[in-house]
Amino acid sequence: MNPFPLVLSMLRADRRLNLMLVILIMIATGLGVAILSQERALKQASARAVDKFDLIVAAPGSITDVTLKSLFLRPGSVELLRPEVVREVLAENRAVFAAPLAFGDSVNGDPVVGTTRDLVSHLADGRLAEGRGFENWEEAVVGQASPLKIGETFQTNHGHGPEETAGDLHHASTFKVVGRLPAQGSPWDRAVIIPVEQIWKLHNLPTGHAPEAGAVLGPPFDEAYLTGVPAMVVKPENLAAAYGLRNVFRTEASTAFFPAEVLVGLYQVLGDIRVLMTALASGTQALVIAAVIACVIVLLRVHRRRFAVLRALGAPRSYVFACIWLYVVTVITSGAIAGLFLGLAGSHVAGLFVASQTGIALTPSVGPSEISLAALIVATGCIFAIAPALAVYKDRLDQALQSSS
Repeated sequence: MNPFPLVLSMLRADRRLNLMLVILIMIATGLGVAILSQERALKQASARAVDKFDLIVAAPGSITDVTLKSLFLRPGSVELLRPEVVREVLAENRAVFAAPLAFGDSVNGDPVVGTTRDLVSHLADGRLAEGRGFENWEEAVVGQASPLKIGETFQTNHGHGPEETAGDLHHASTFKVVGRLPAQGSPWDRAVIIPVEQIWKLHNLPTGHAPEAGAVLGPPFDEAYLTGVPAMVVKPENLAAAYGLRNVFRTEASTAFFPAEVLVGLYQVLGDIRVLMTALASGTQALVIAAVIACVIVLLRVHRRRFAVLRALGAPRSYVFACIWLYVVTVITSGAIAGLFLGLAGSHVAGLFVASQTGIALTPSVGPSEISLAALIVATGCIFAIAPALAVYKDRLDQALQSSS
């Protein structure tokens, strides 16, 4: 006997209750899927964000603070790397280039970064999305998401944030946008990049070149006119050079690290949070499934006499068992599948919020972990579904036929 017509009849007969049960399973599944998807997307996005920064040399202190300041462009203060160490880094022949980073200004809330053409070219993989690199002190390159257009002029503000845009905080120099970086998937997409010499000049610091040299752009710098910097981005020649440079600049006067080292620590924190959130989500899913089974048991008690009539007409107990089991599994499977889409949608919404707050572009997706979670919920439902099916299977026929329902 084919149980599917009866299962469809049961689904149609109590469609509102069945829809409510599906929604409960969908929400429980979606919560777990969103947690897993968002964590993986955040890891992938943060890894992409630091991919172009091979080695960072900074003053001794918290490498997490340096990473957040230099790579994720978060407002904050860090100790400056002393000029003599800056000279040593610039003189390293094992580096393809070493680019100083300088901060302190903003444009309409977007961070201004002072650096060299080498780093701009490196971030662009040798080819800008629009325009060209800066060629004098009054030109700028902007990130992909910056509202500034090619050819537009602007002045920088001292400090960070839109609340610090009063007229007396404007620097006098005017810049012209001449290029735009390709998308980085990081806060650098909203960065405004200007020559490091100009940002030093705006803050009354040595510009890295002798005054009589004029507006010289980029290296080689004059060692006598270098100043301290928050950090330096170093592009080593090869892997061996990277480890060698890291060891050389791990001294009392400086620290050197791979950004991936910082991410590993952050991932451990994310992992601990994920374990907690996953445990909470799993508990919620188990409770929801149990509630669904309880509702089904009550519903089947209402239809007790109908199943007794089927058995009286010759339907075997195994047929009734199969009908009930398939009915419950269909409800749970429908909710789990819908939960995959709900979780992905929720992860996308969370990703948009994270991107708006941090500038890190997230691309959530449904992978093996999320599918495994949904499959686990279905498998659990298959086991739990035995309870109501077994209750009807064991029901005495004479008592069921005498029931008023």
